[in-house]
Amino acid sequence: MKKIVLSLGGSILVPALESHTIPEYAEVLKQMARRGQVFVVVGGGGEARRYIGVARSLGINEAASDEIGIMITRINASLLCYALGNAAYPSIATSYQQAREYGESGKIVVMGGVTPGQTTDAVSAVLAESVGADLIINGTSVDGIYSADPKTDRTARRYERMTPQELLGIISGARLDAGSNTVIDIVAAKVVERSGIPLLVIDGRKPENLTAAVCEGTFTGTIVSDGKCTPLPL
Repeated sequence: MKKIVLSLGGSILVPALESHTIPEYAEVLKQMARRGQVFVVVGGGGEARRYIGVARSLGINEAASDEIGIMITRINASLLCYALGNAAYPSIATSYQQAREYGESGKIVVMGGVTPGQTTDAVSAVLAESVGADLIINGTSVDGIYSADPKTDRTARRYERMTPQELLGIISGARLDAGSNTVIDIVAAKVVERSGIPLLVIDGRKPENLTAAVCEGTFTGTIVSDGKCTPLPL
C-alpha cells in the first residue's frame, strides 16, 4: 500500500473562521485513503503567527513562542480530525512514534507541530522518512516553487521539476524563527534530499487539486525528485 504524507498549511485549511476548507479537505482525504495510507501534518497558519506576535510583544523568547505556535497547529489538526470522523485515528499524534503506531490502524493519521524550531513542513518530511512514505505533498498558497516570490516579483518563474539540491539552493537564505513562512523550509528540504522521497508542491487553496494529483496524476505544481519515477497517480 502506498503511503502519502500531506503537509497542509493552516492558512489553507482555516484562512478565516467563516471561510474554511475543512469539510472539503475531509472528503478529499477520505478519497485518498481508499488508495493508500494517509498521514496529514497541519500547520498553524495566520492564527499561529498572530499568537506568536503577541508572545513576542510580551518578551517571550523564540522557543516558548514556538511552543505556542505548536498548540495552534494541534487545534487546527483537531478540527480536521473531528471532521474526518471514523476515517481518522481518533487522537492527534504528538510524536513520530505515535504517528507510526496510529498508522497501524490503517486510518488517516493527523498531527500538528512536534518540536520548537521545526516547522510543520519539516515535521512532514521527517514523518515521511520515519514511516517510509512514497510521496510528500505540500499544499501551499502558491502553485509550485518559484525562482522568487511570485506575489511580489512578476518575473518569478515556476519550476515544473527540480532536484533536492536545486531546491536547497533557492531556499538556503530562509529564516527559521518562530512563525516563519516560506514555501518550504531548509530543514524539510534537507530531509527530502537525504531520504530520496519525492516532494510535490501544489496550490492547496483548492482541495480538488489534491484529488486530481493523487487520483488522476494531473496537476500544476513542482516535483522535487532525484530523477526517480514519481508515484502518481496512486
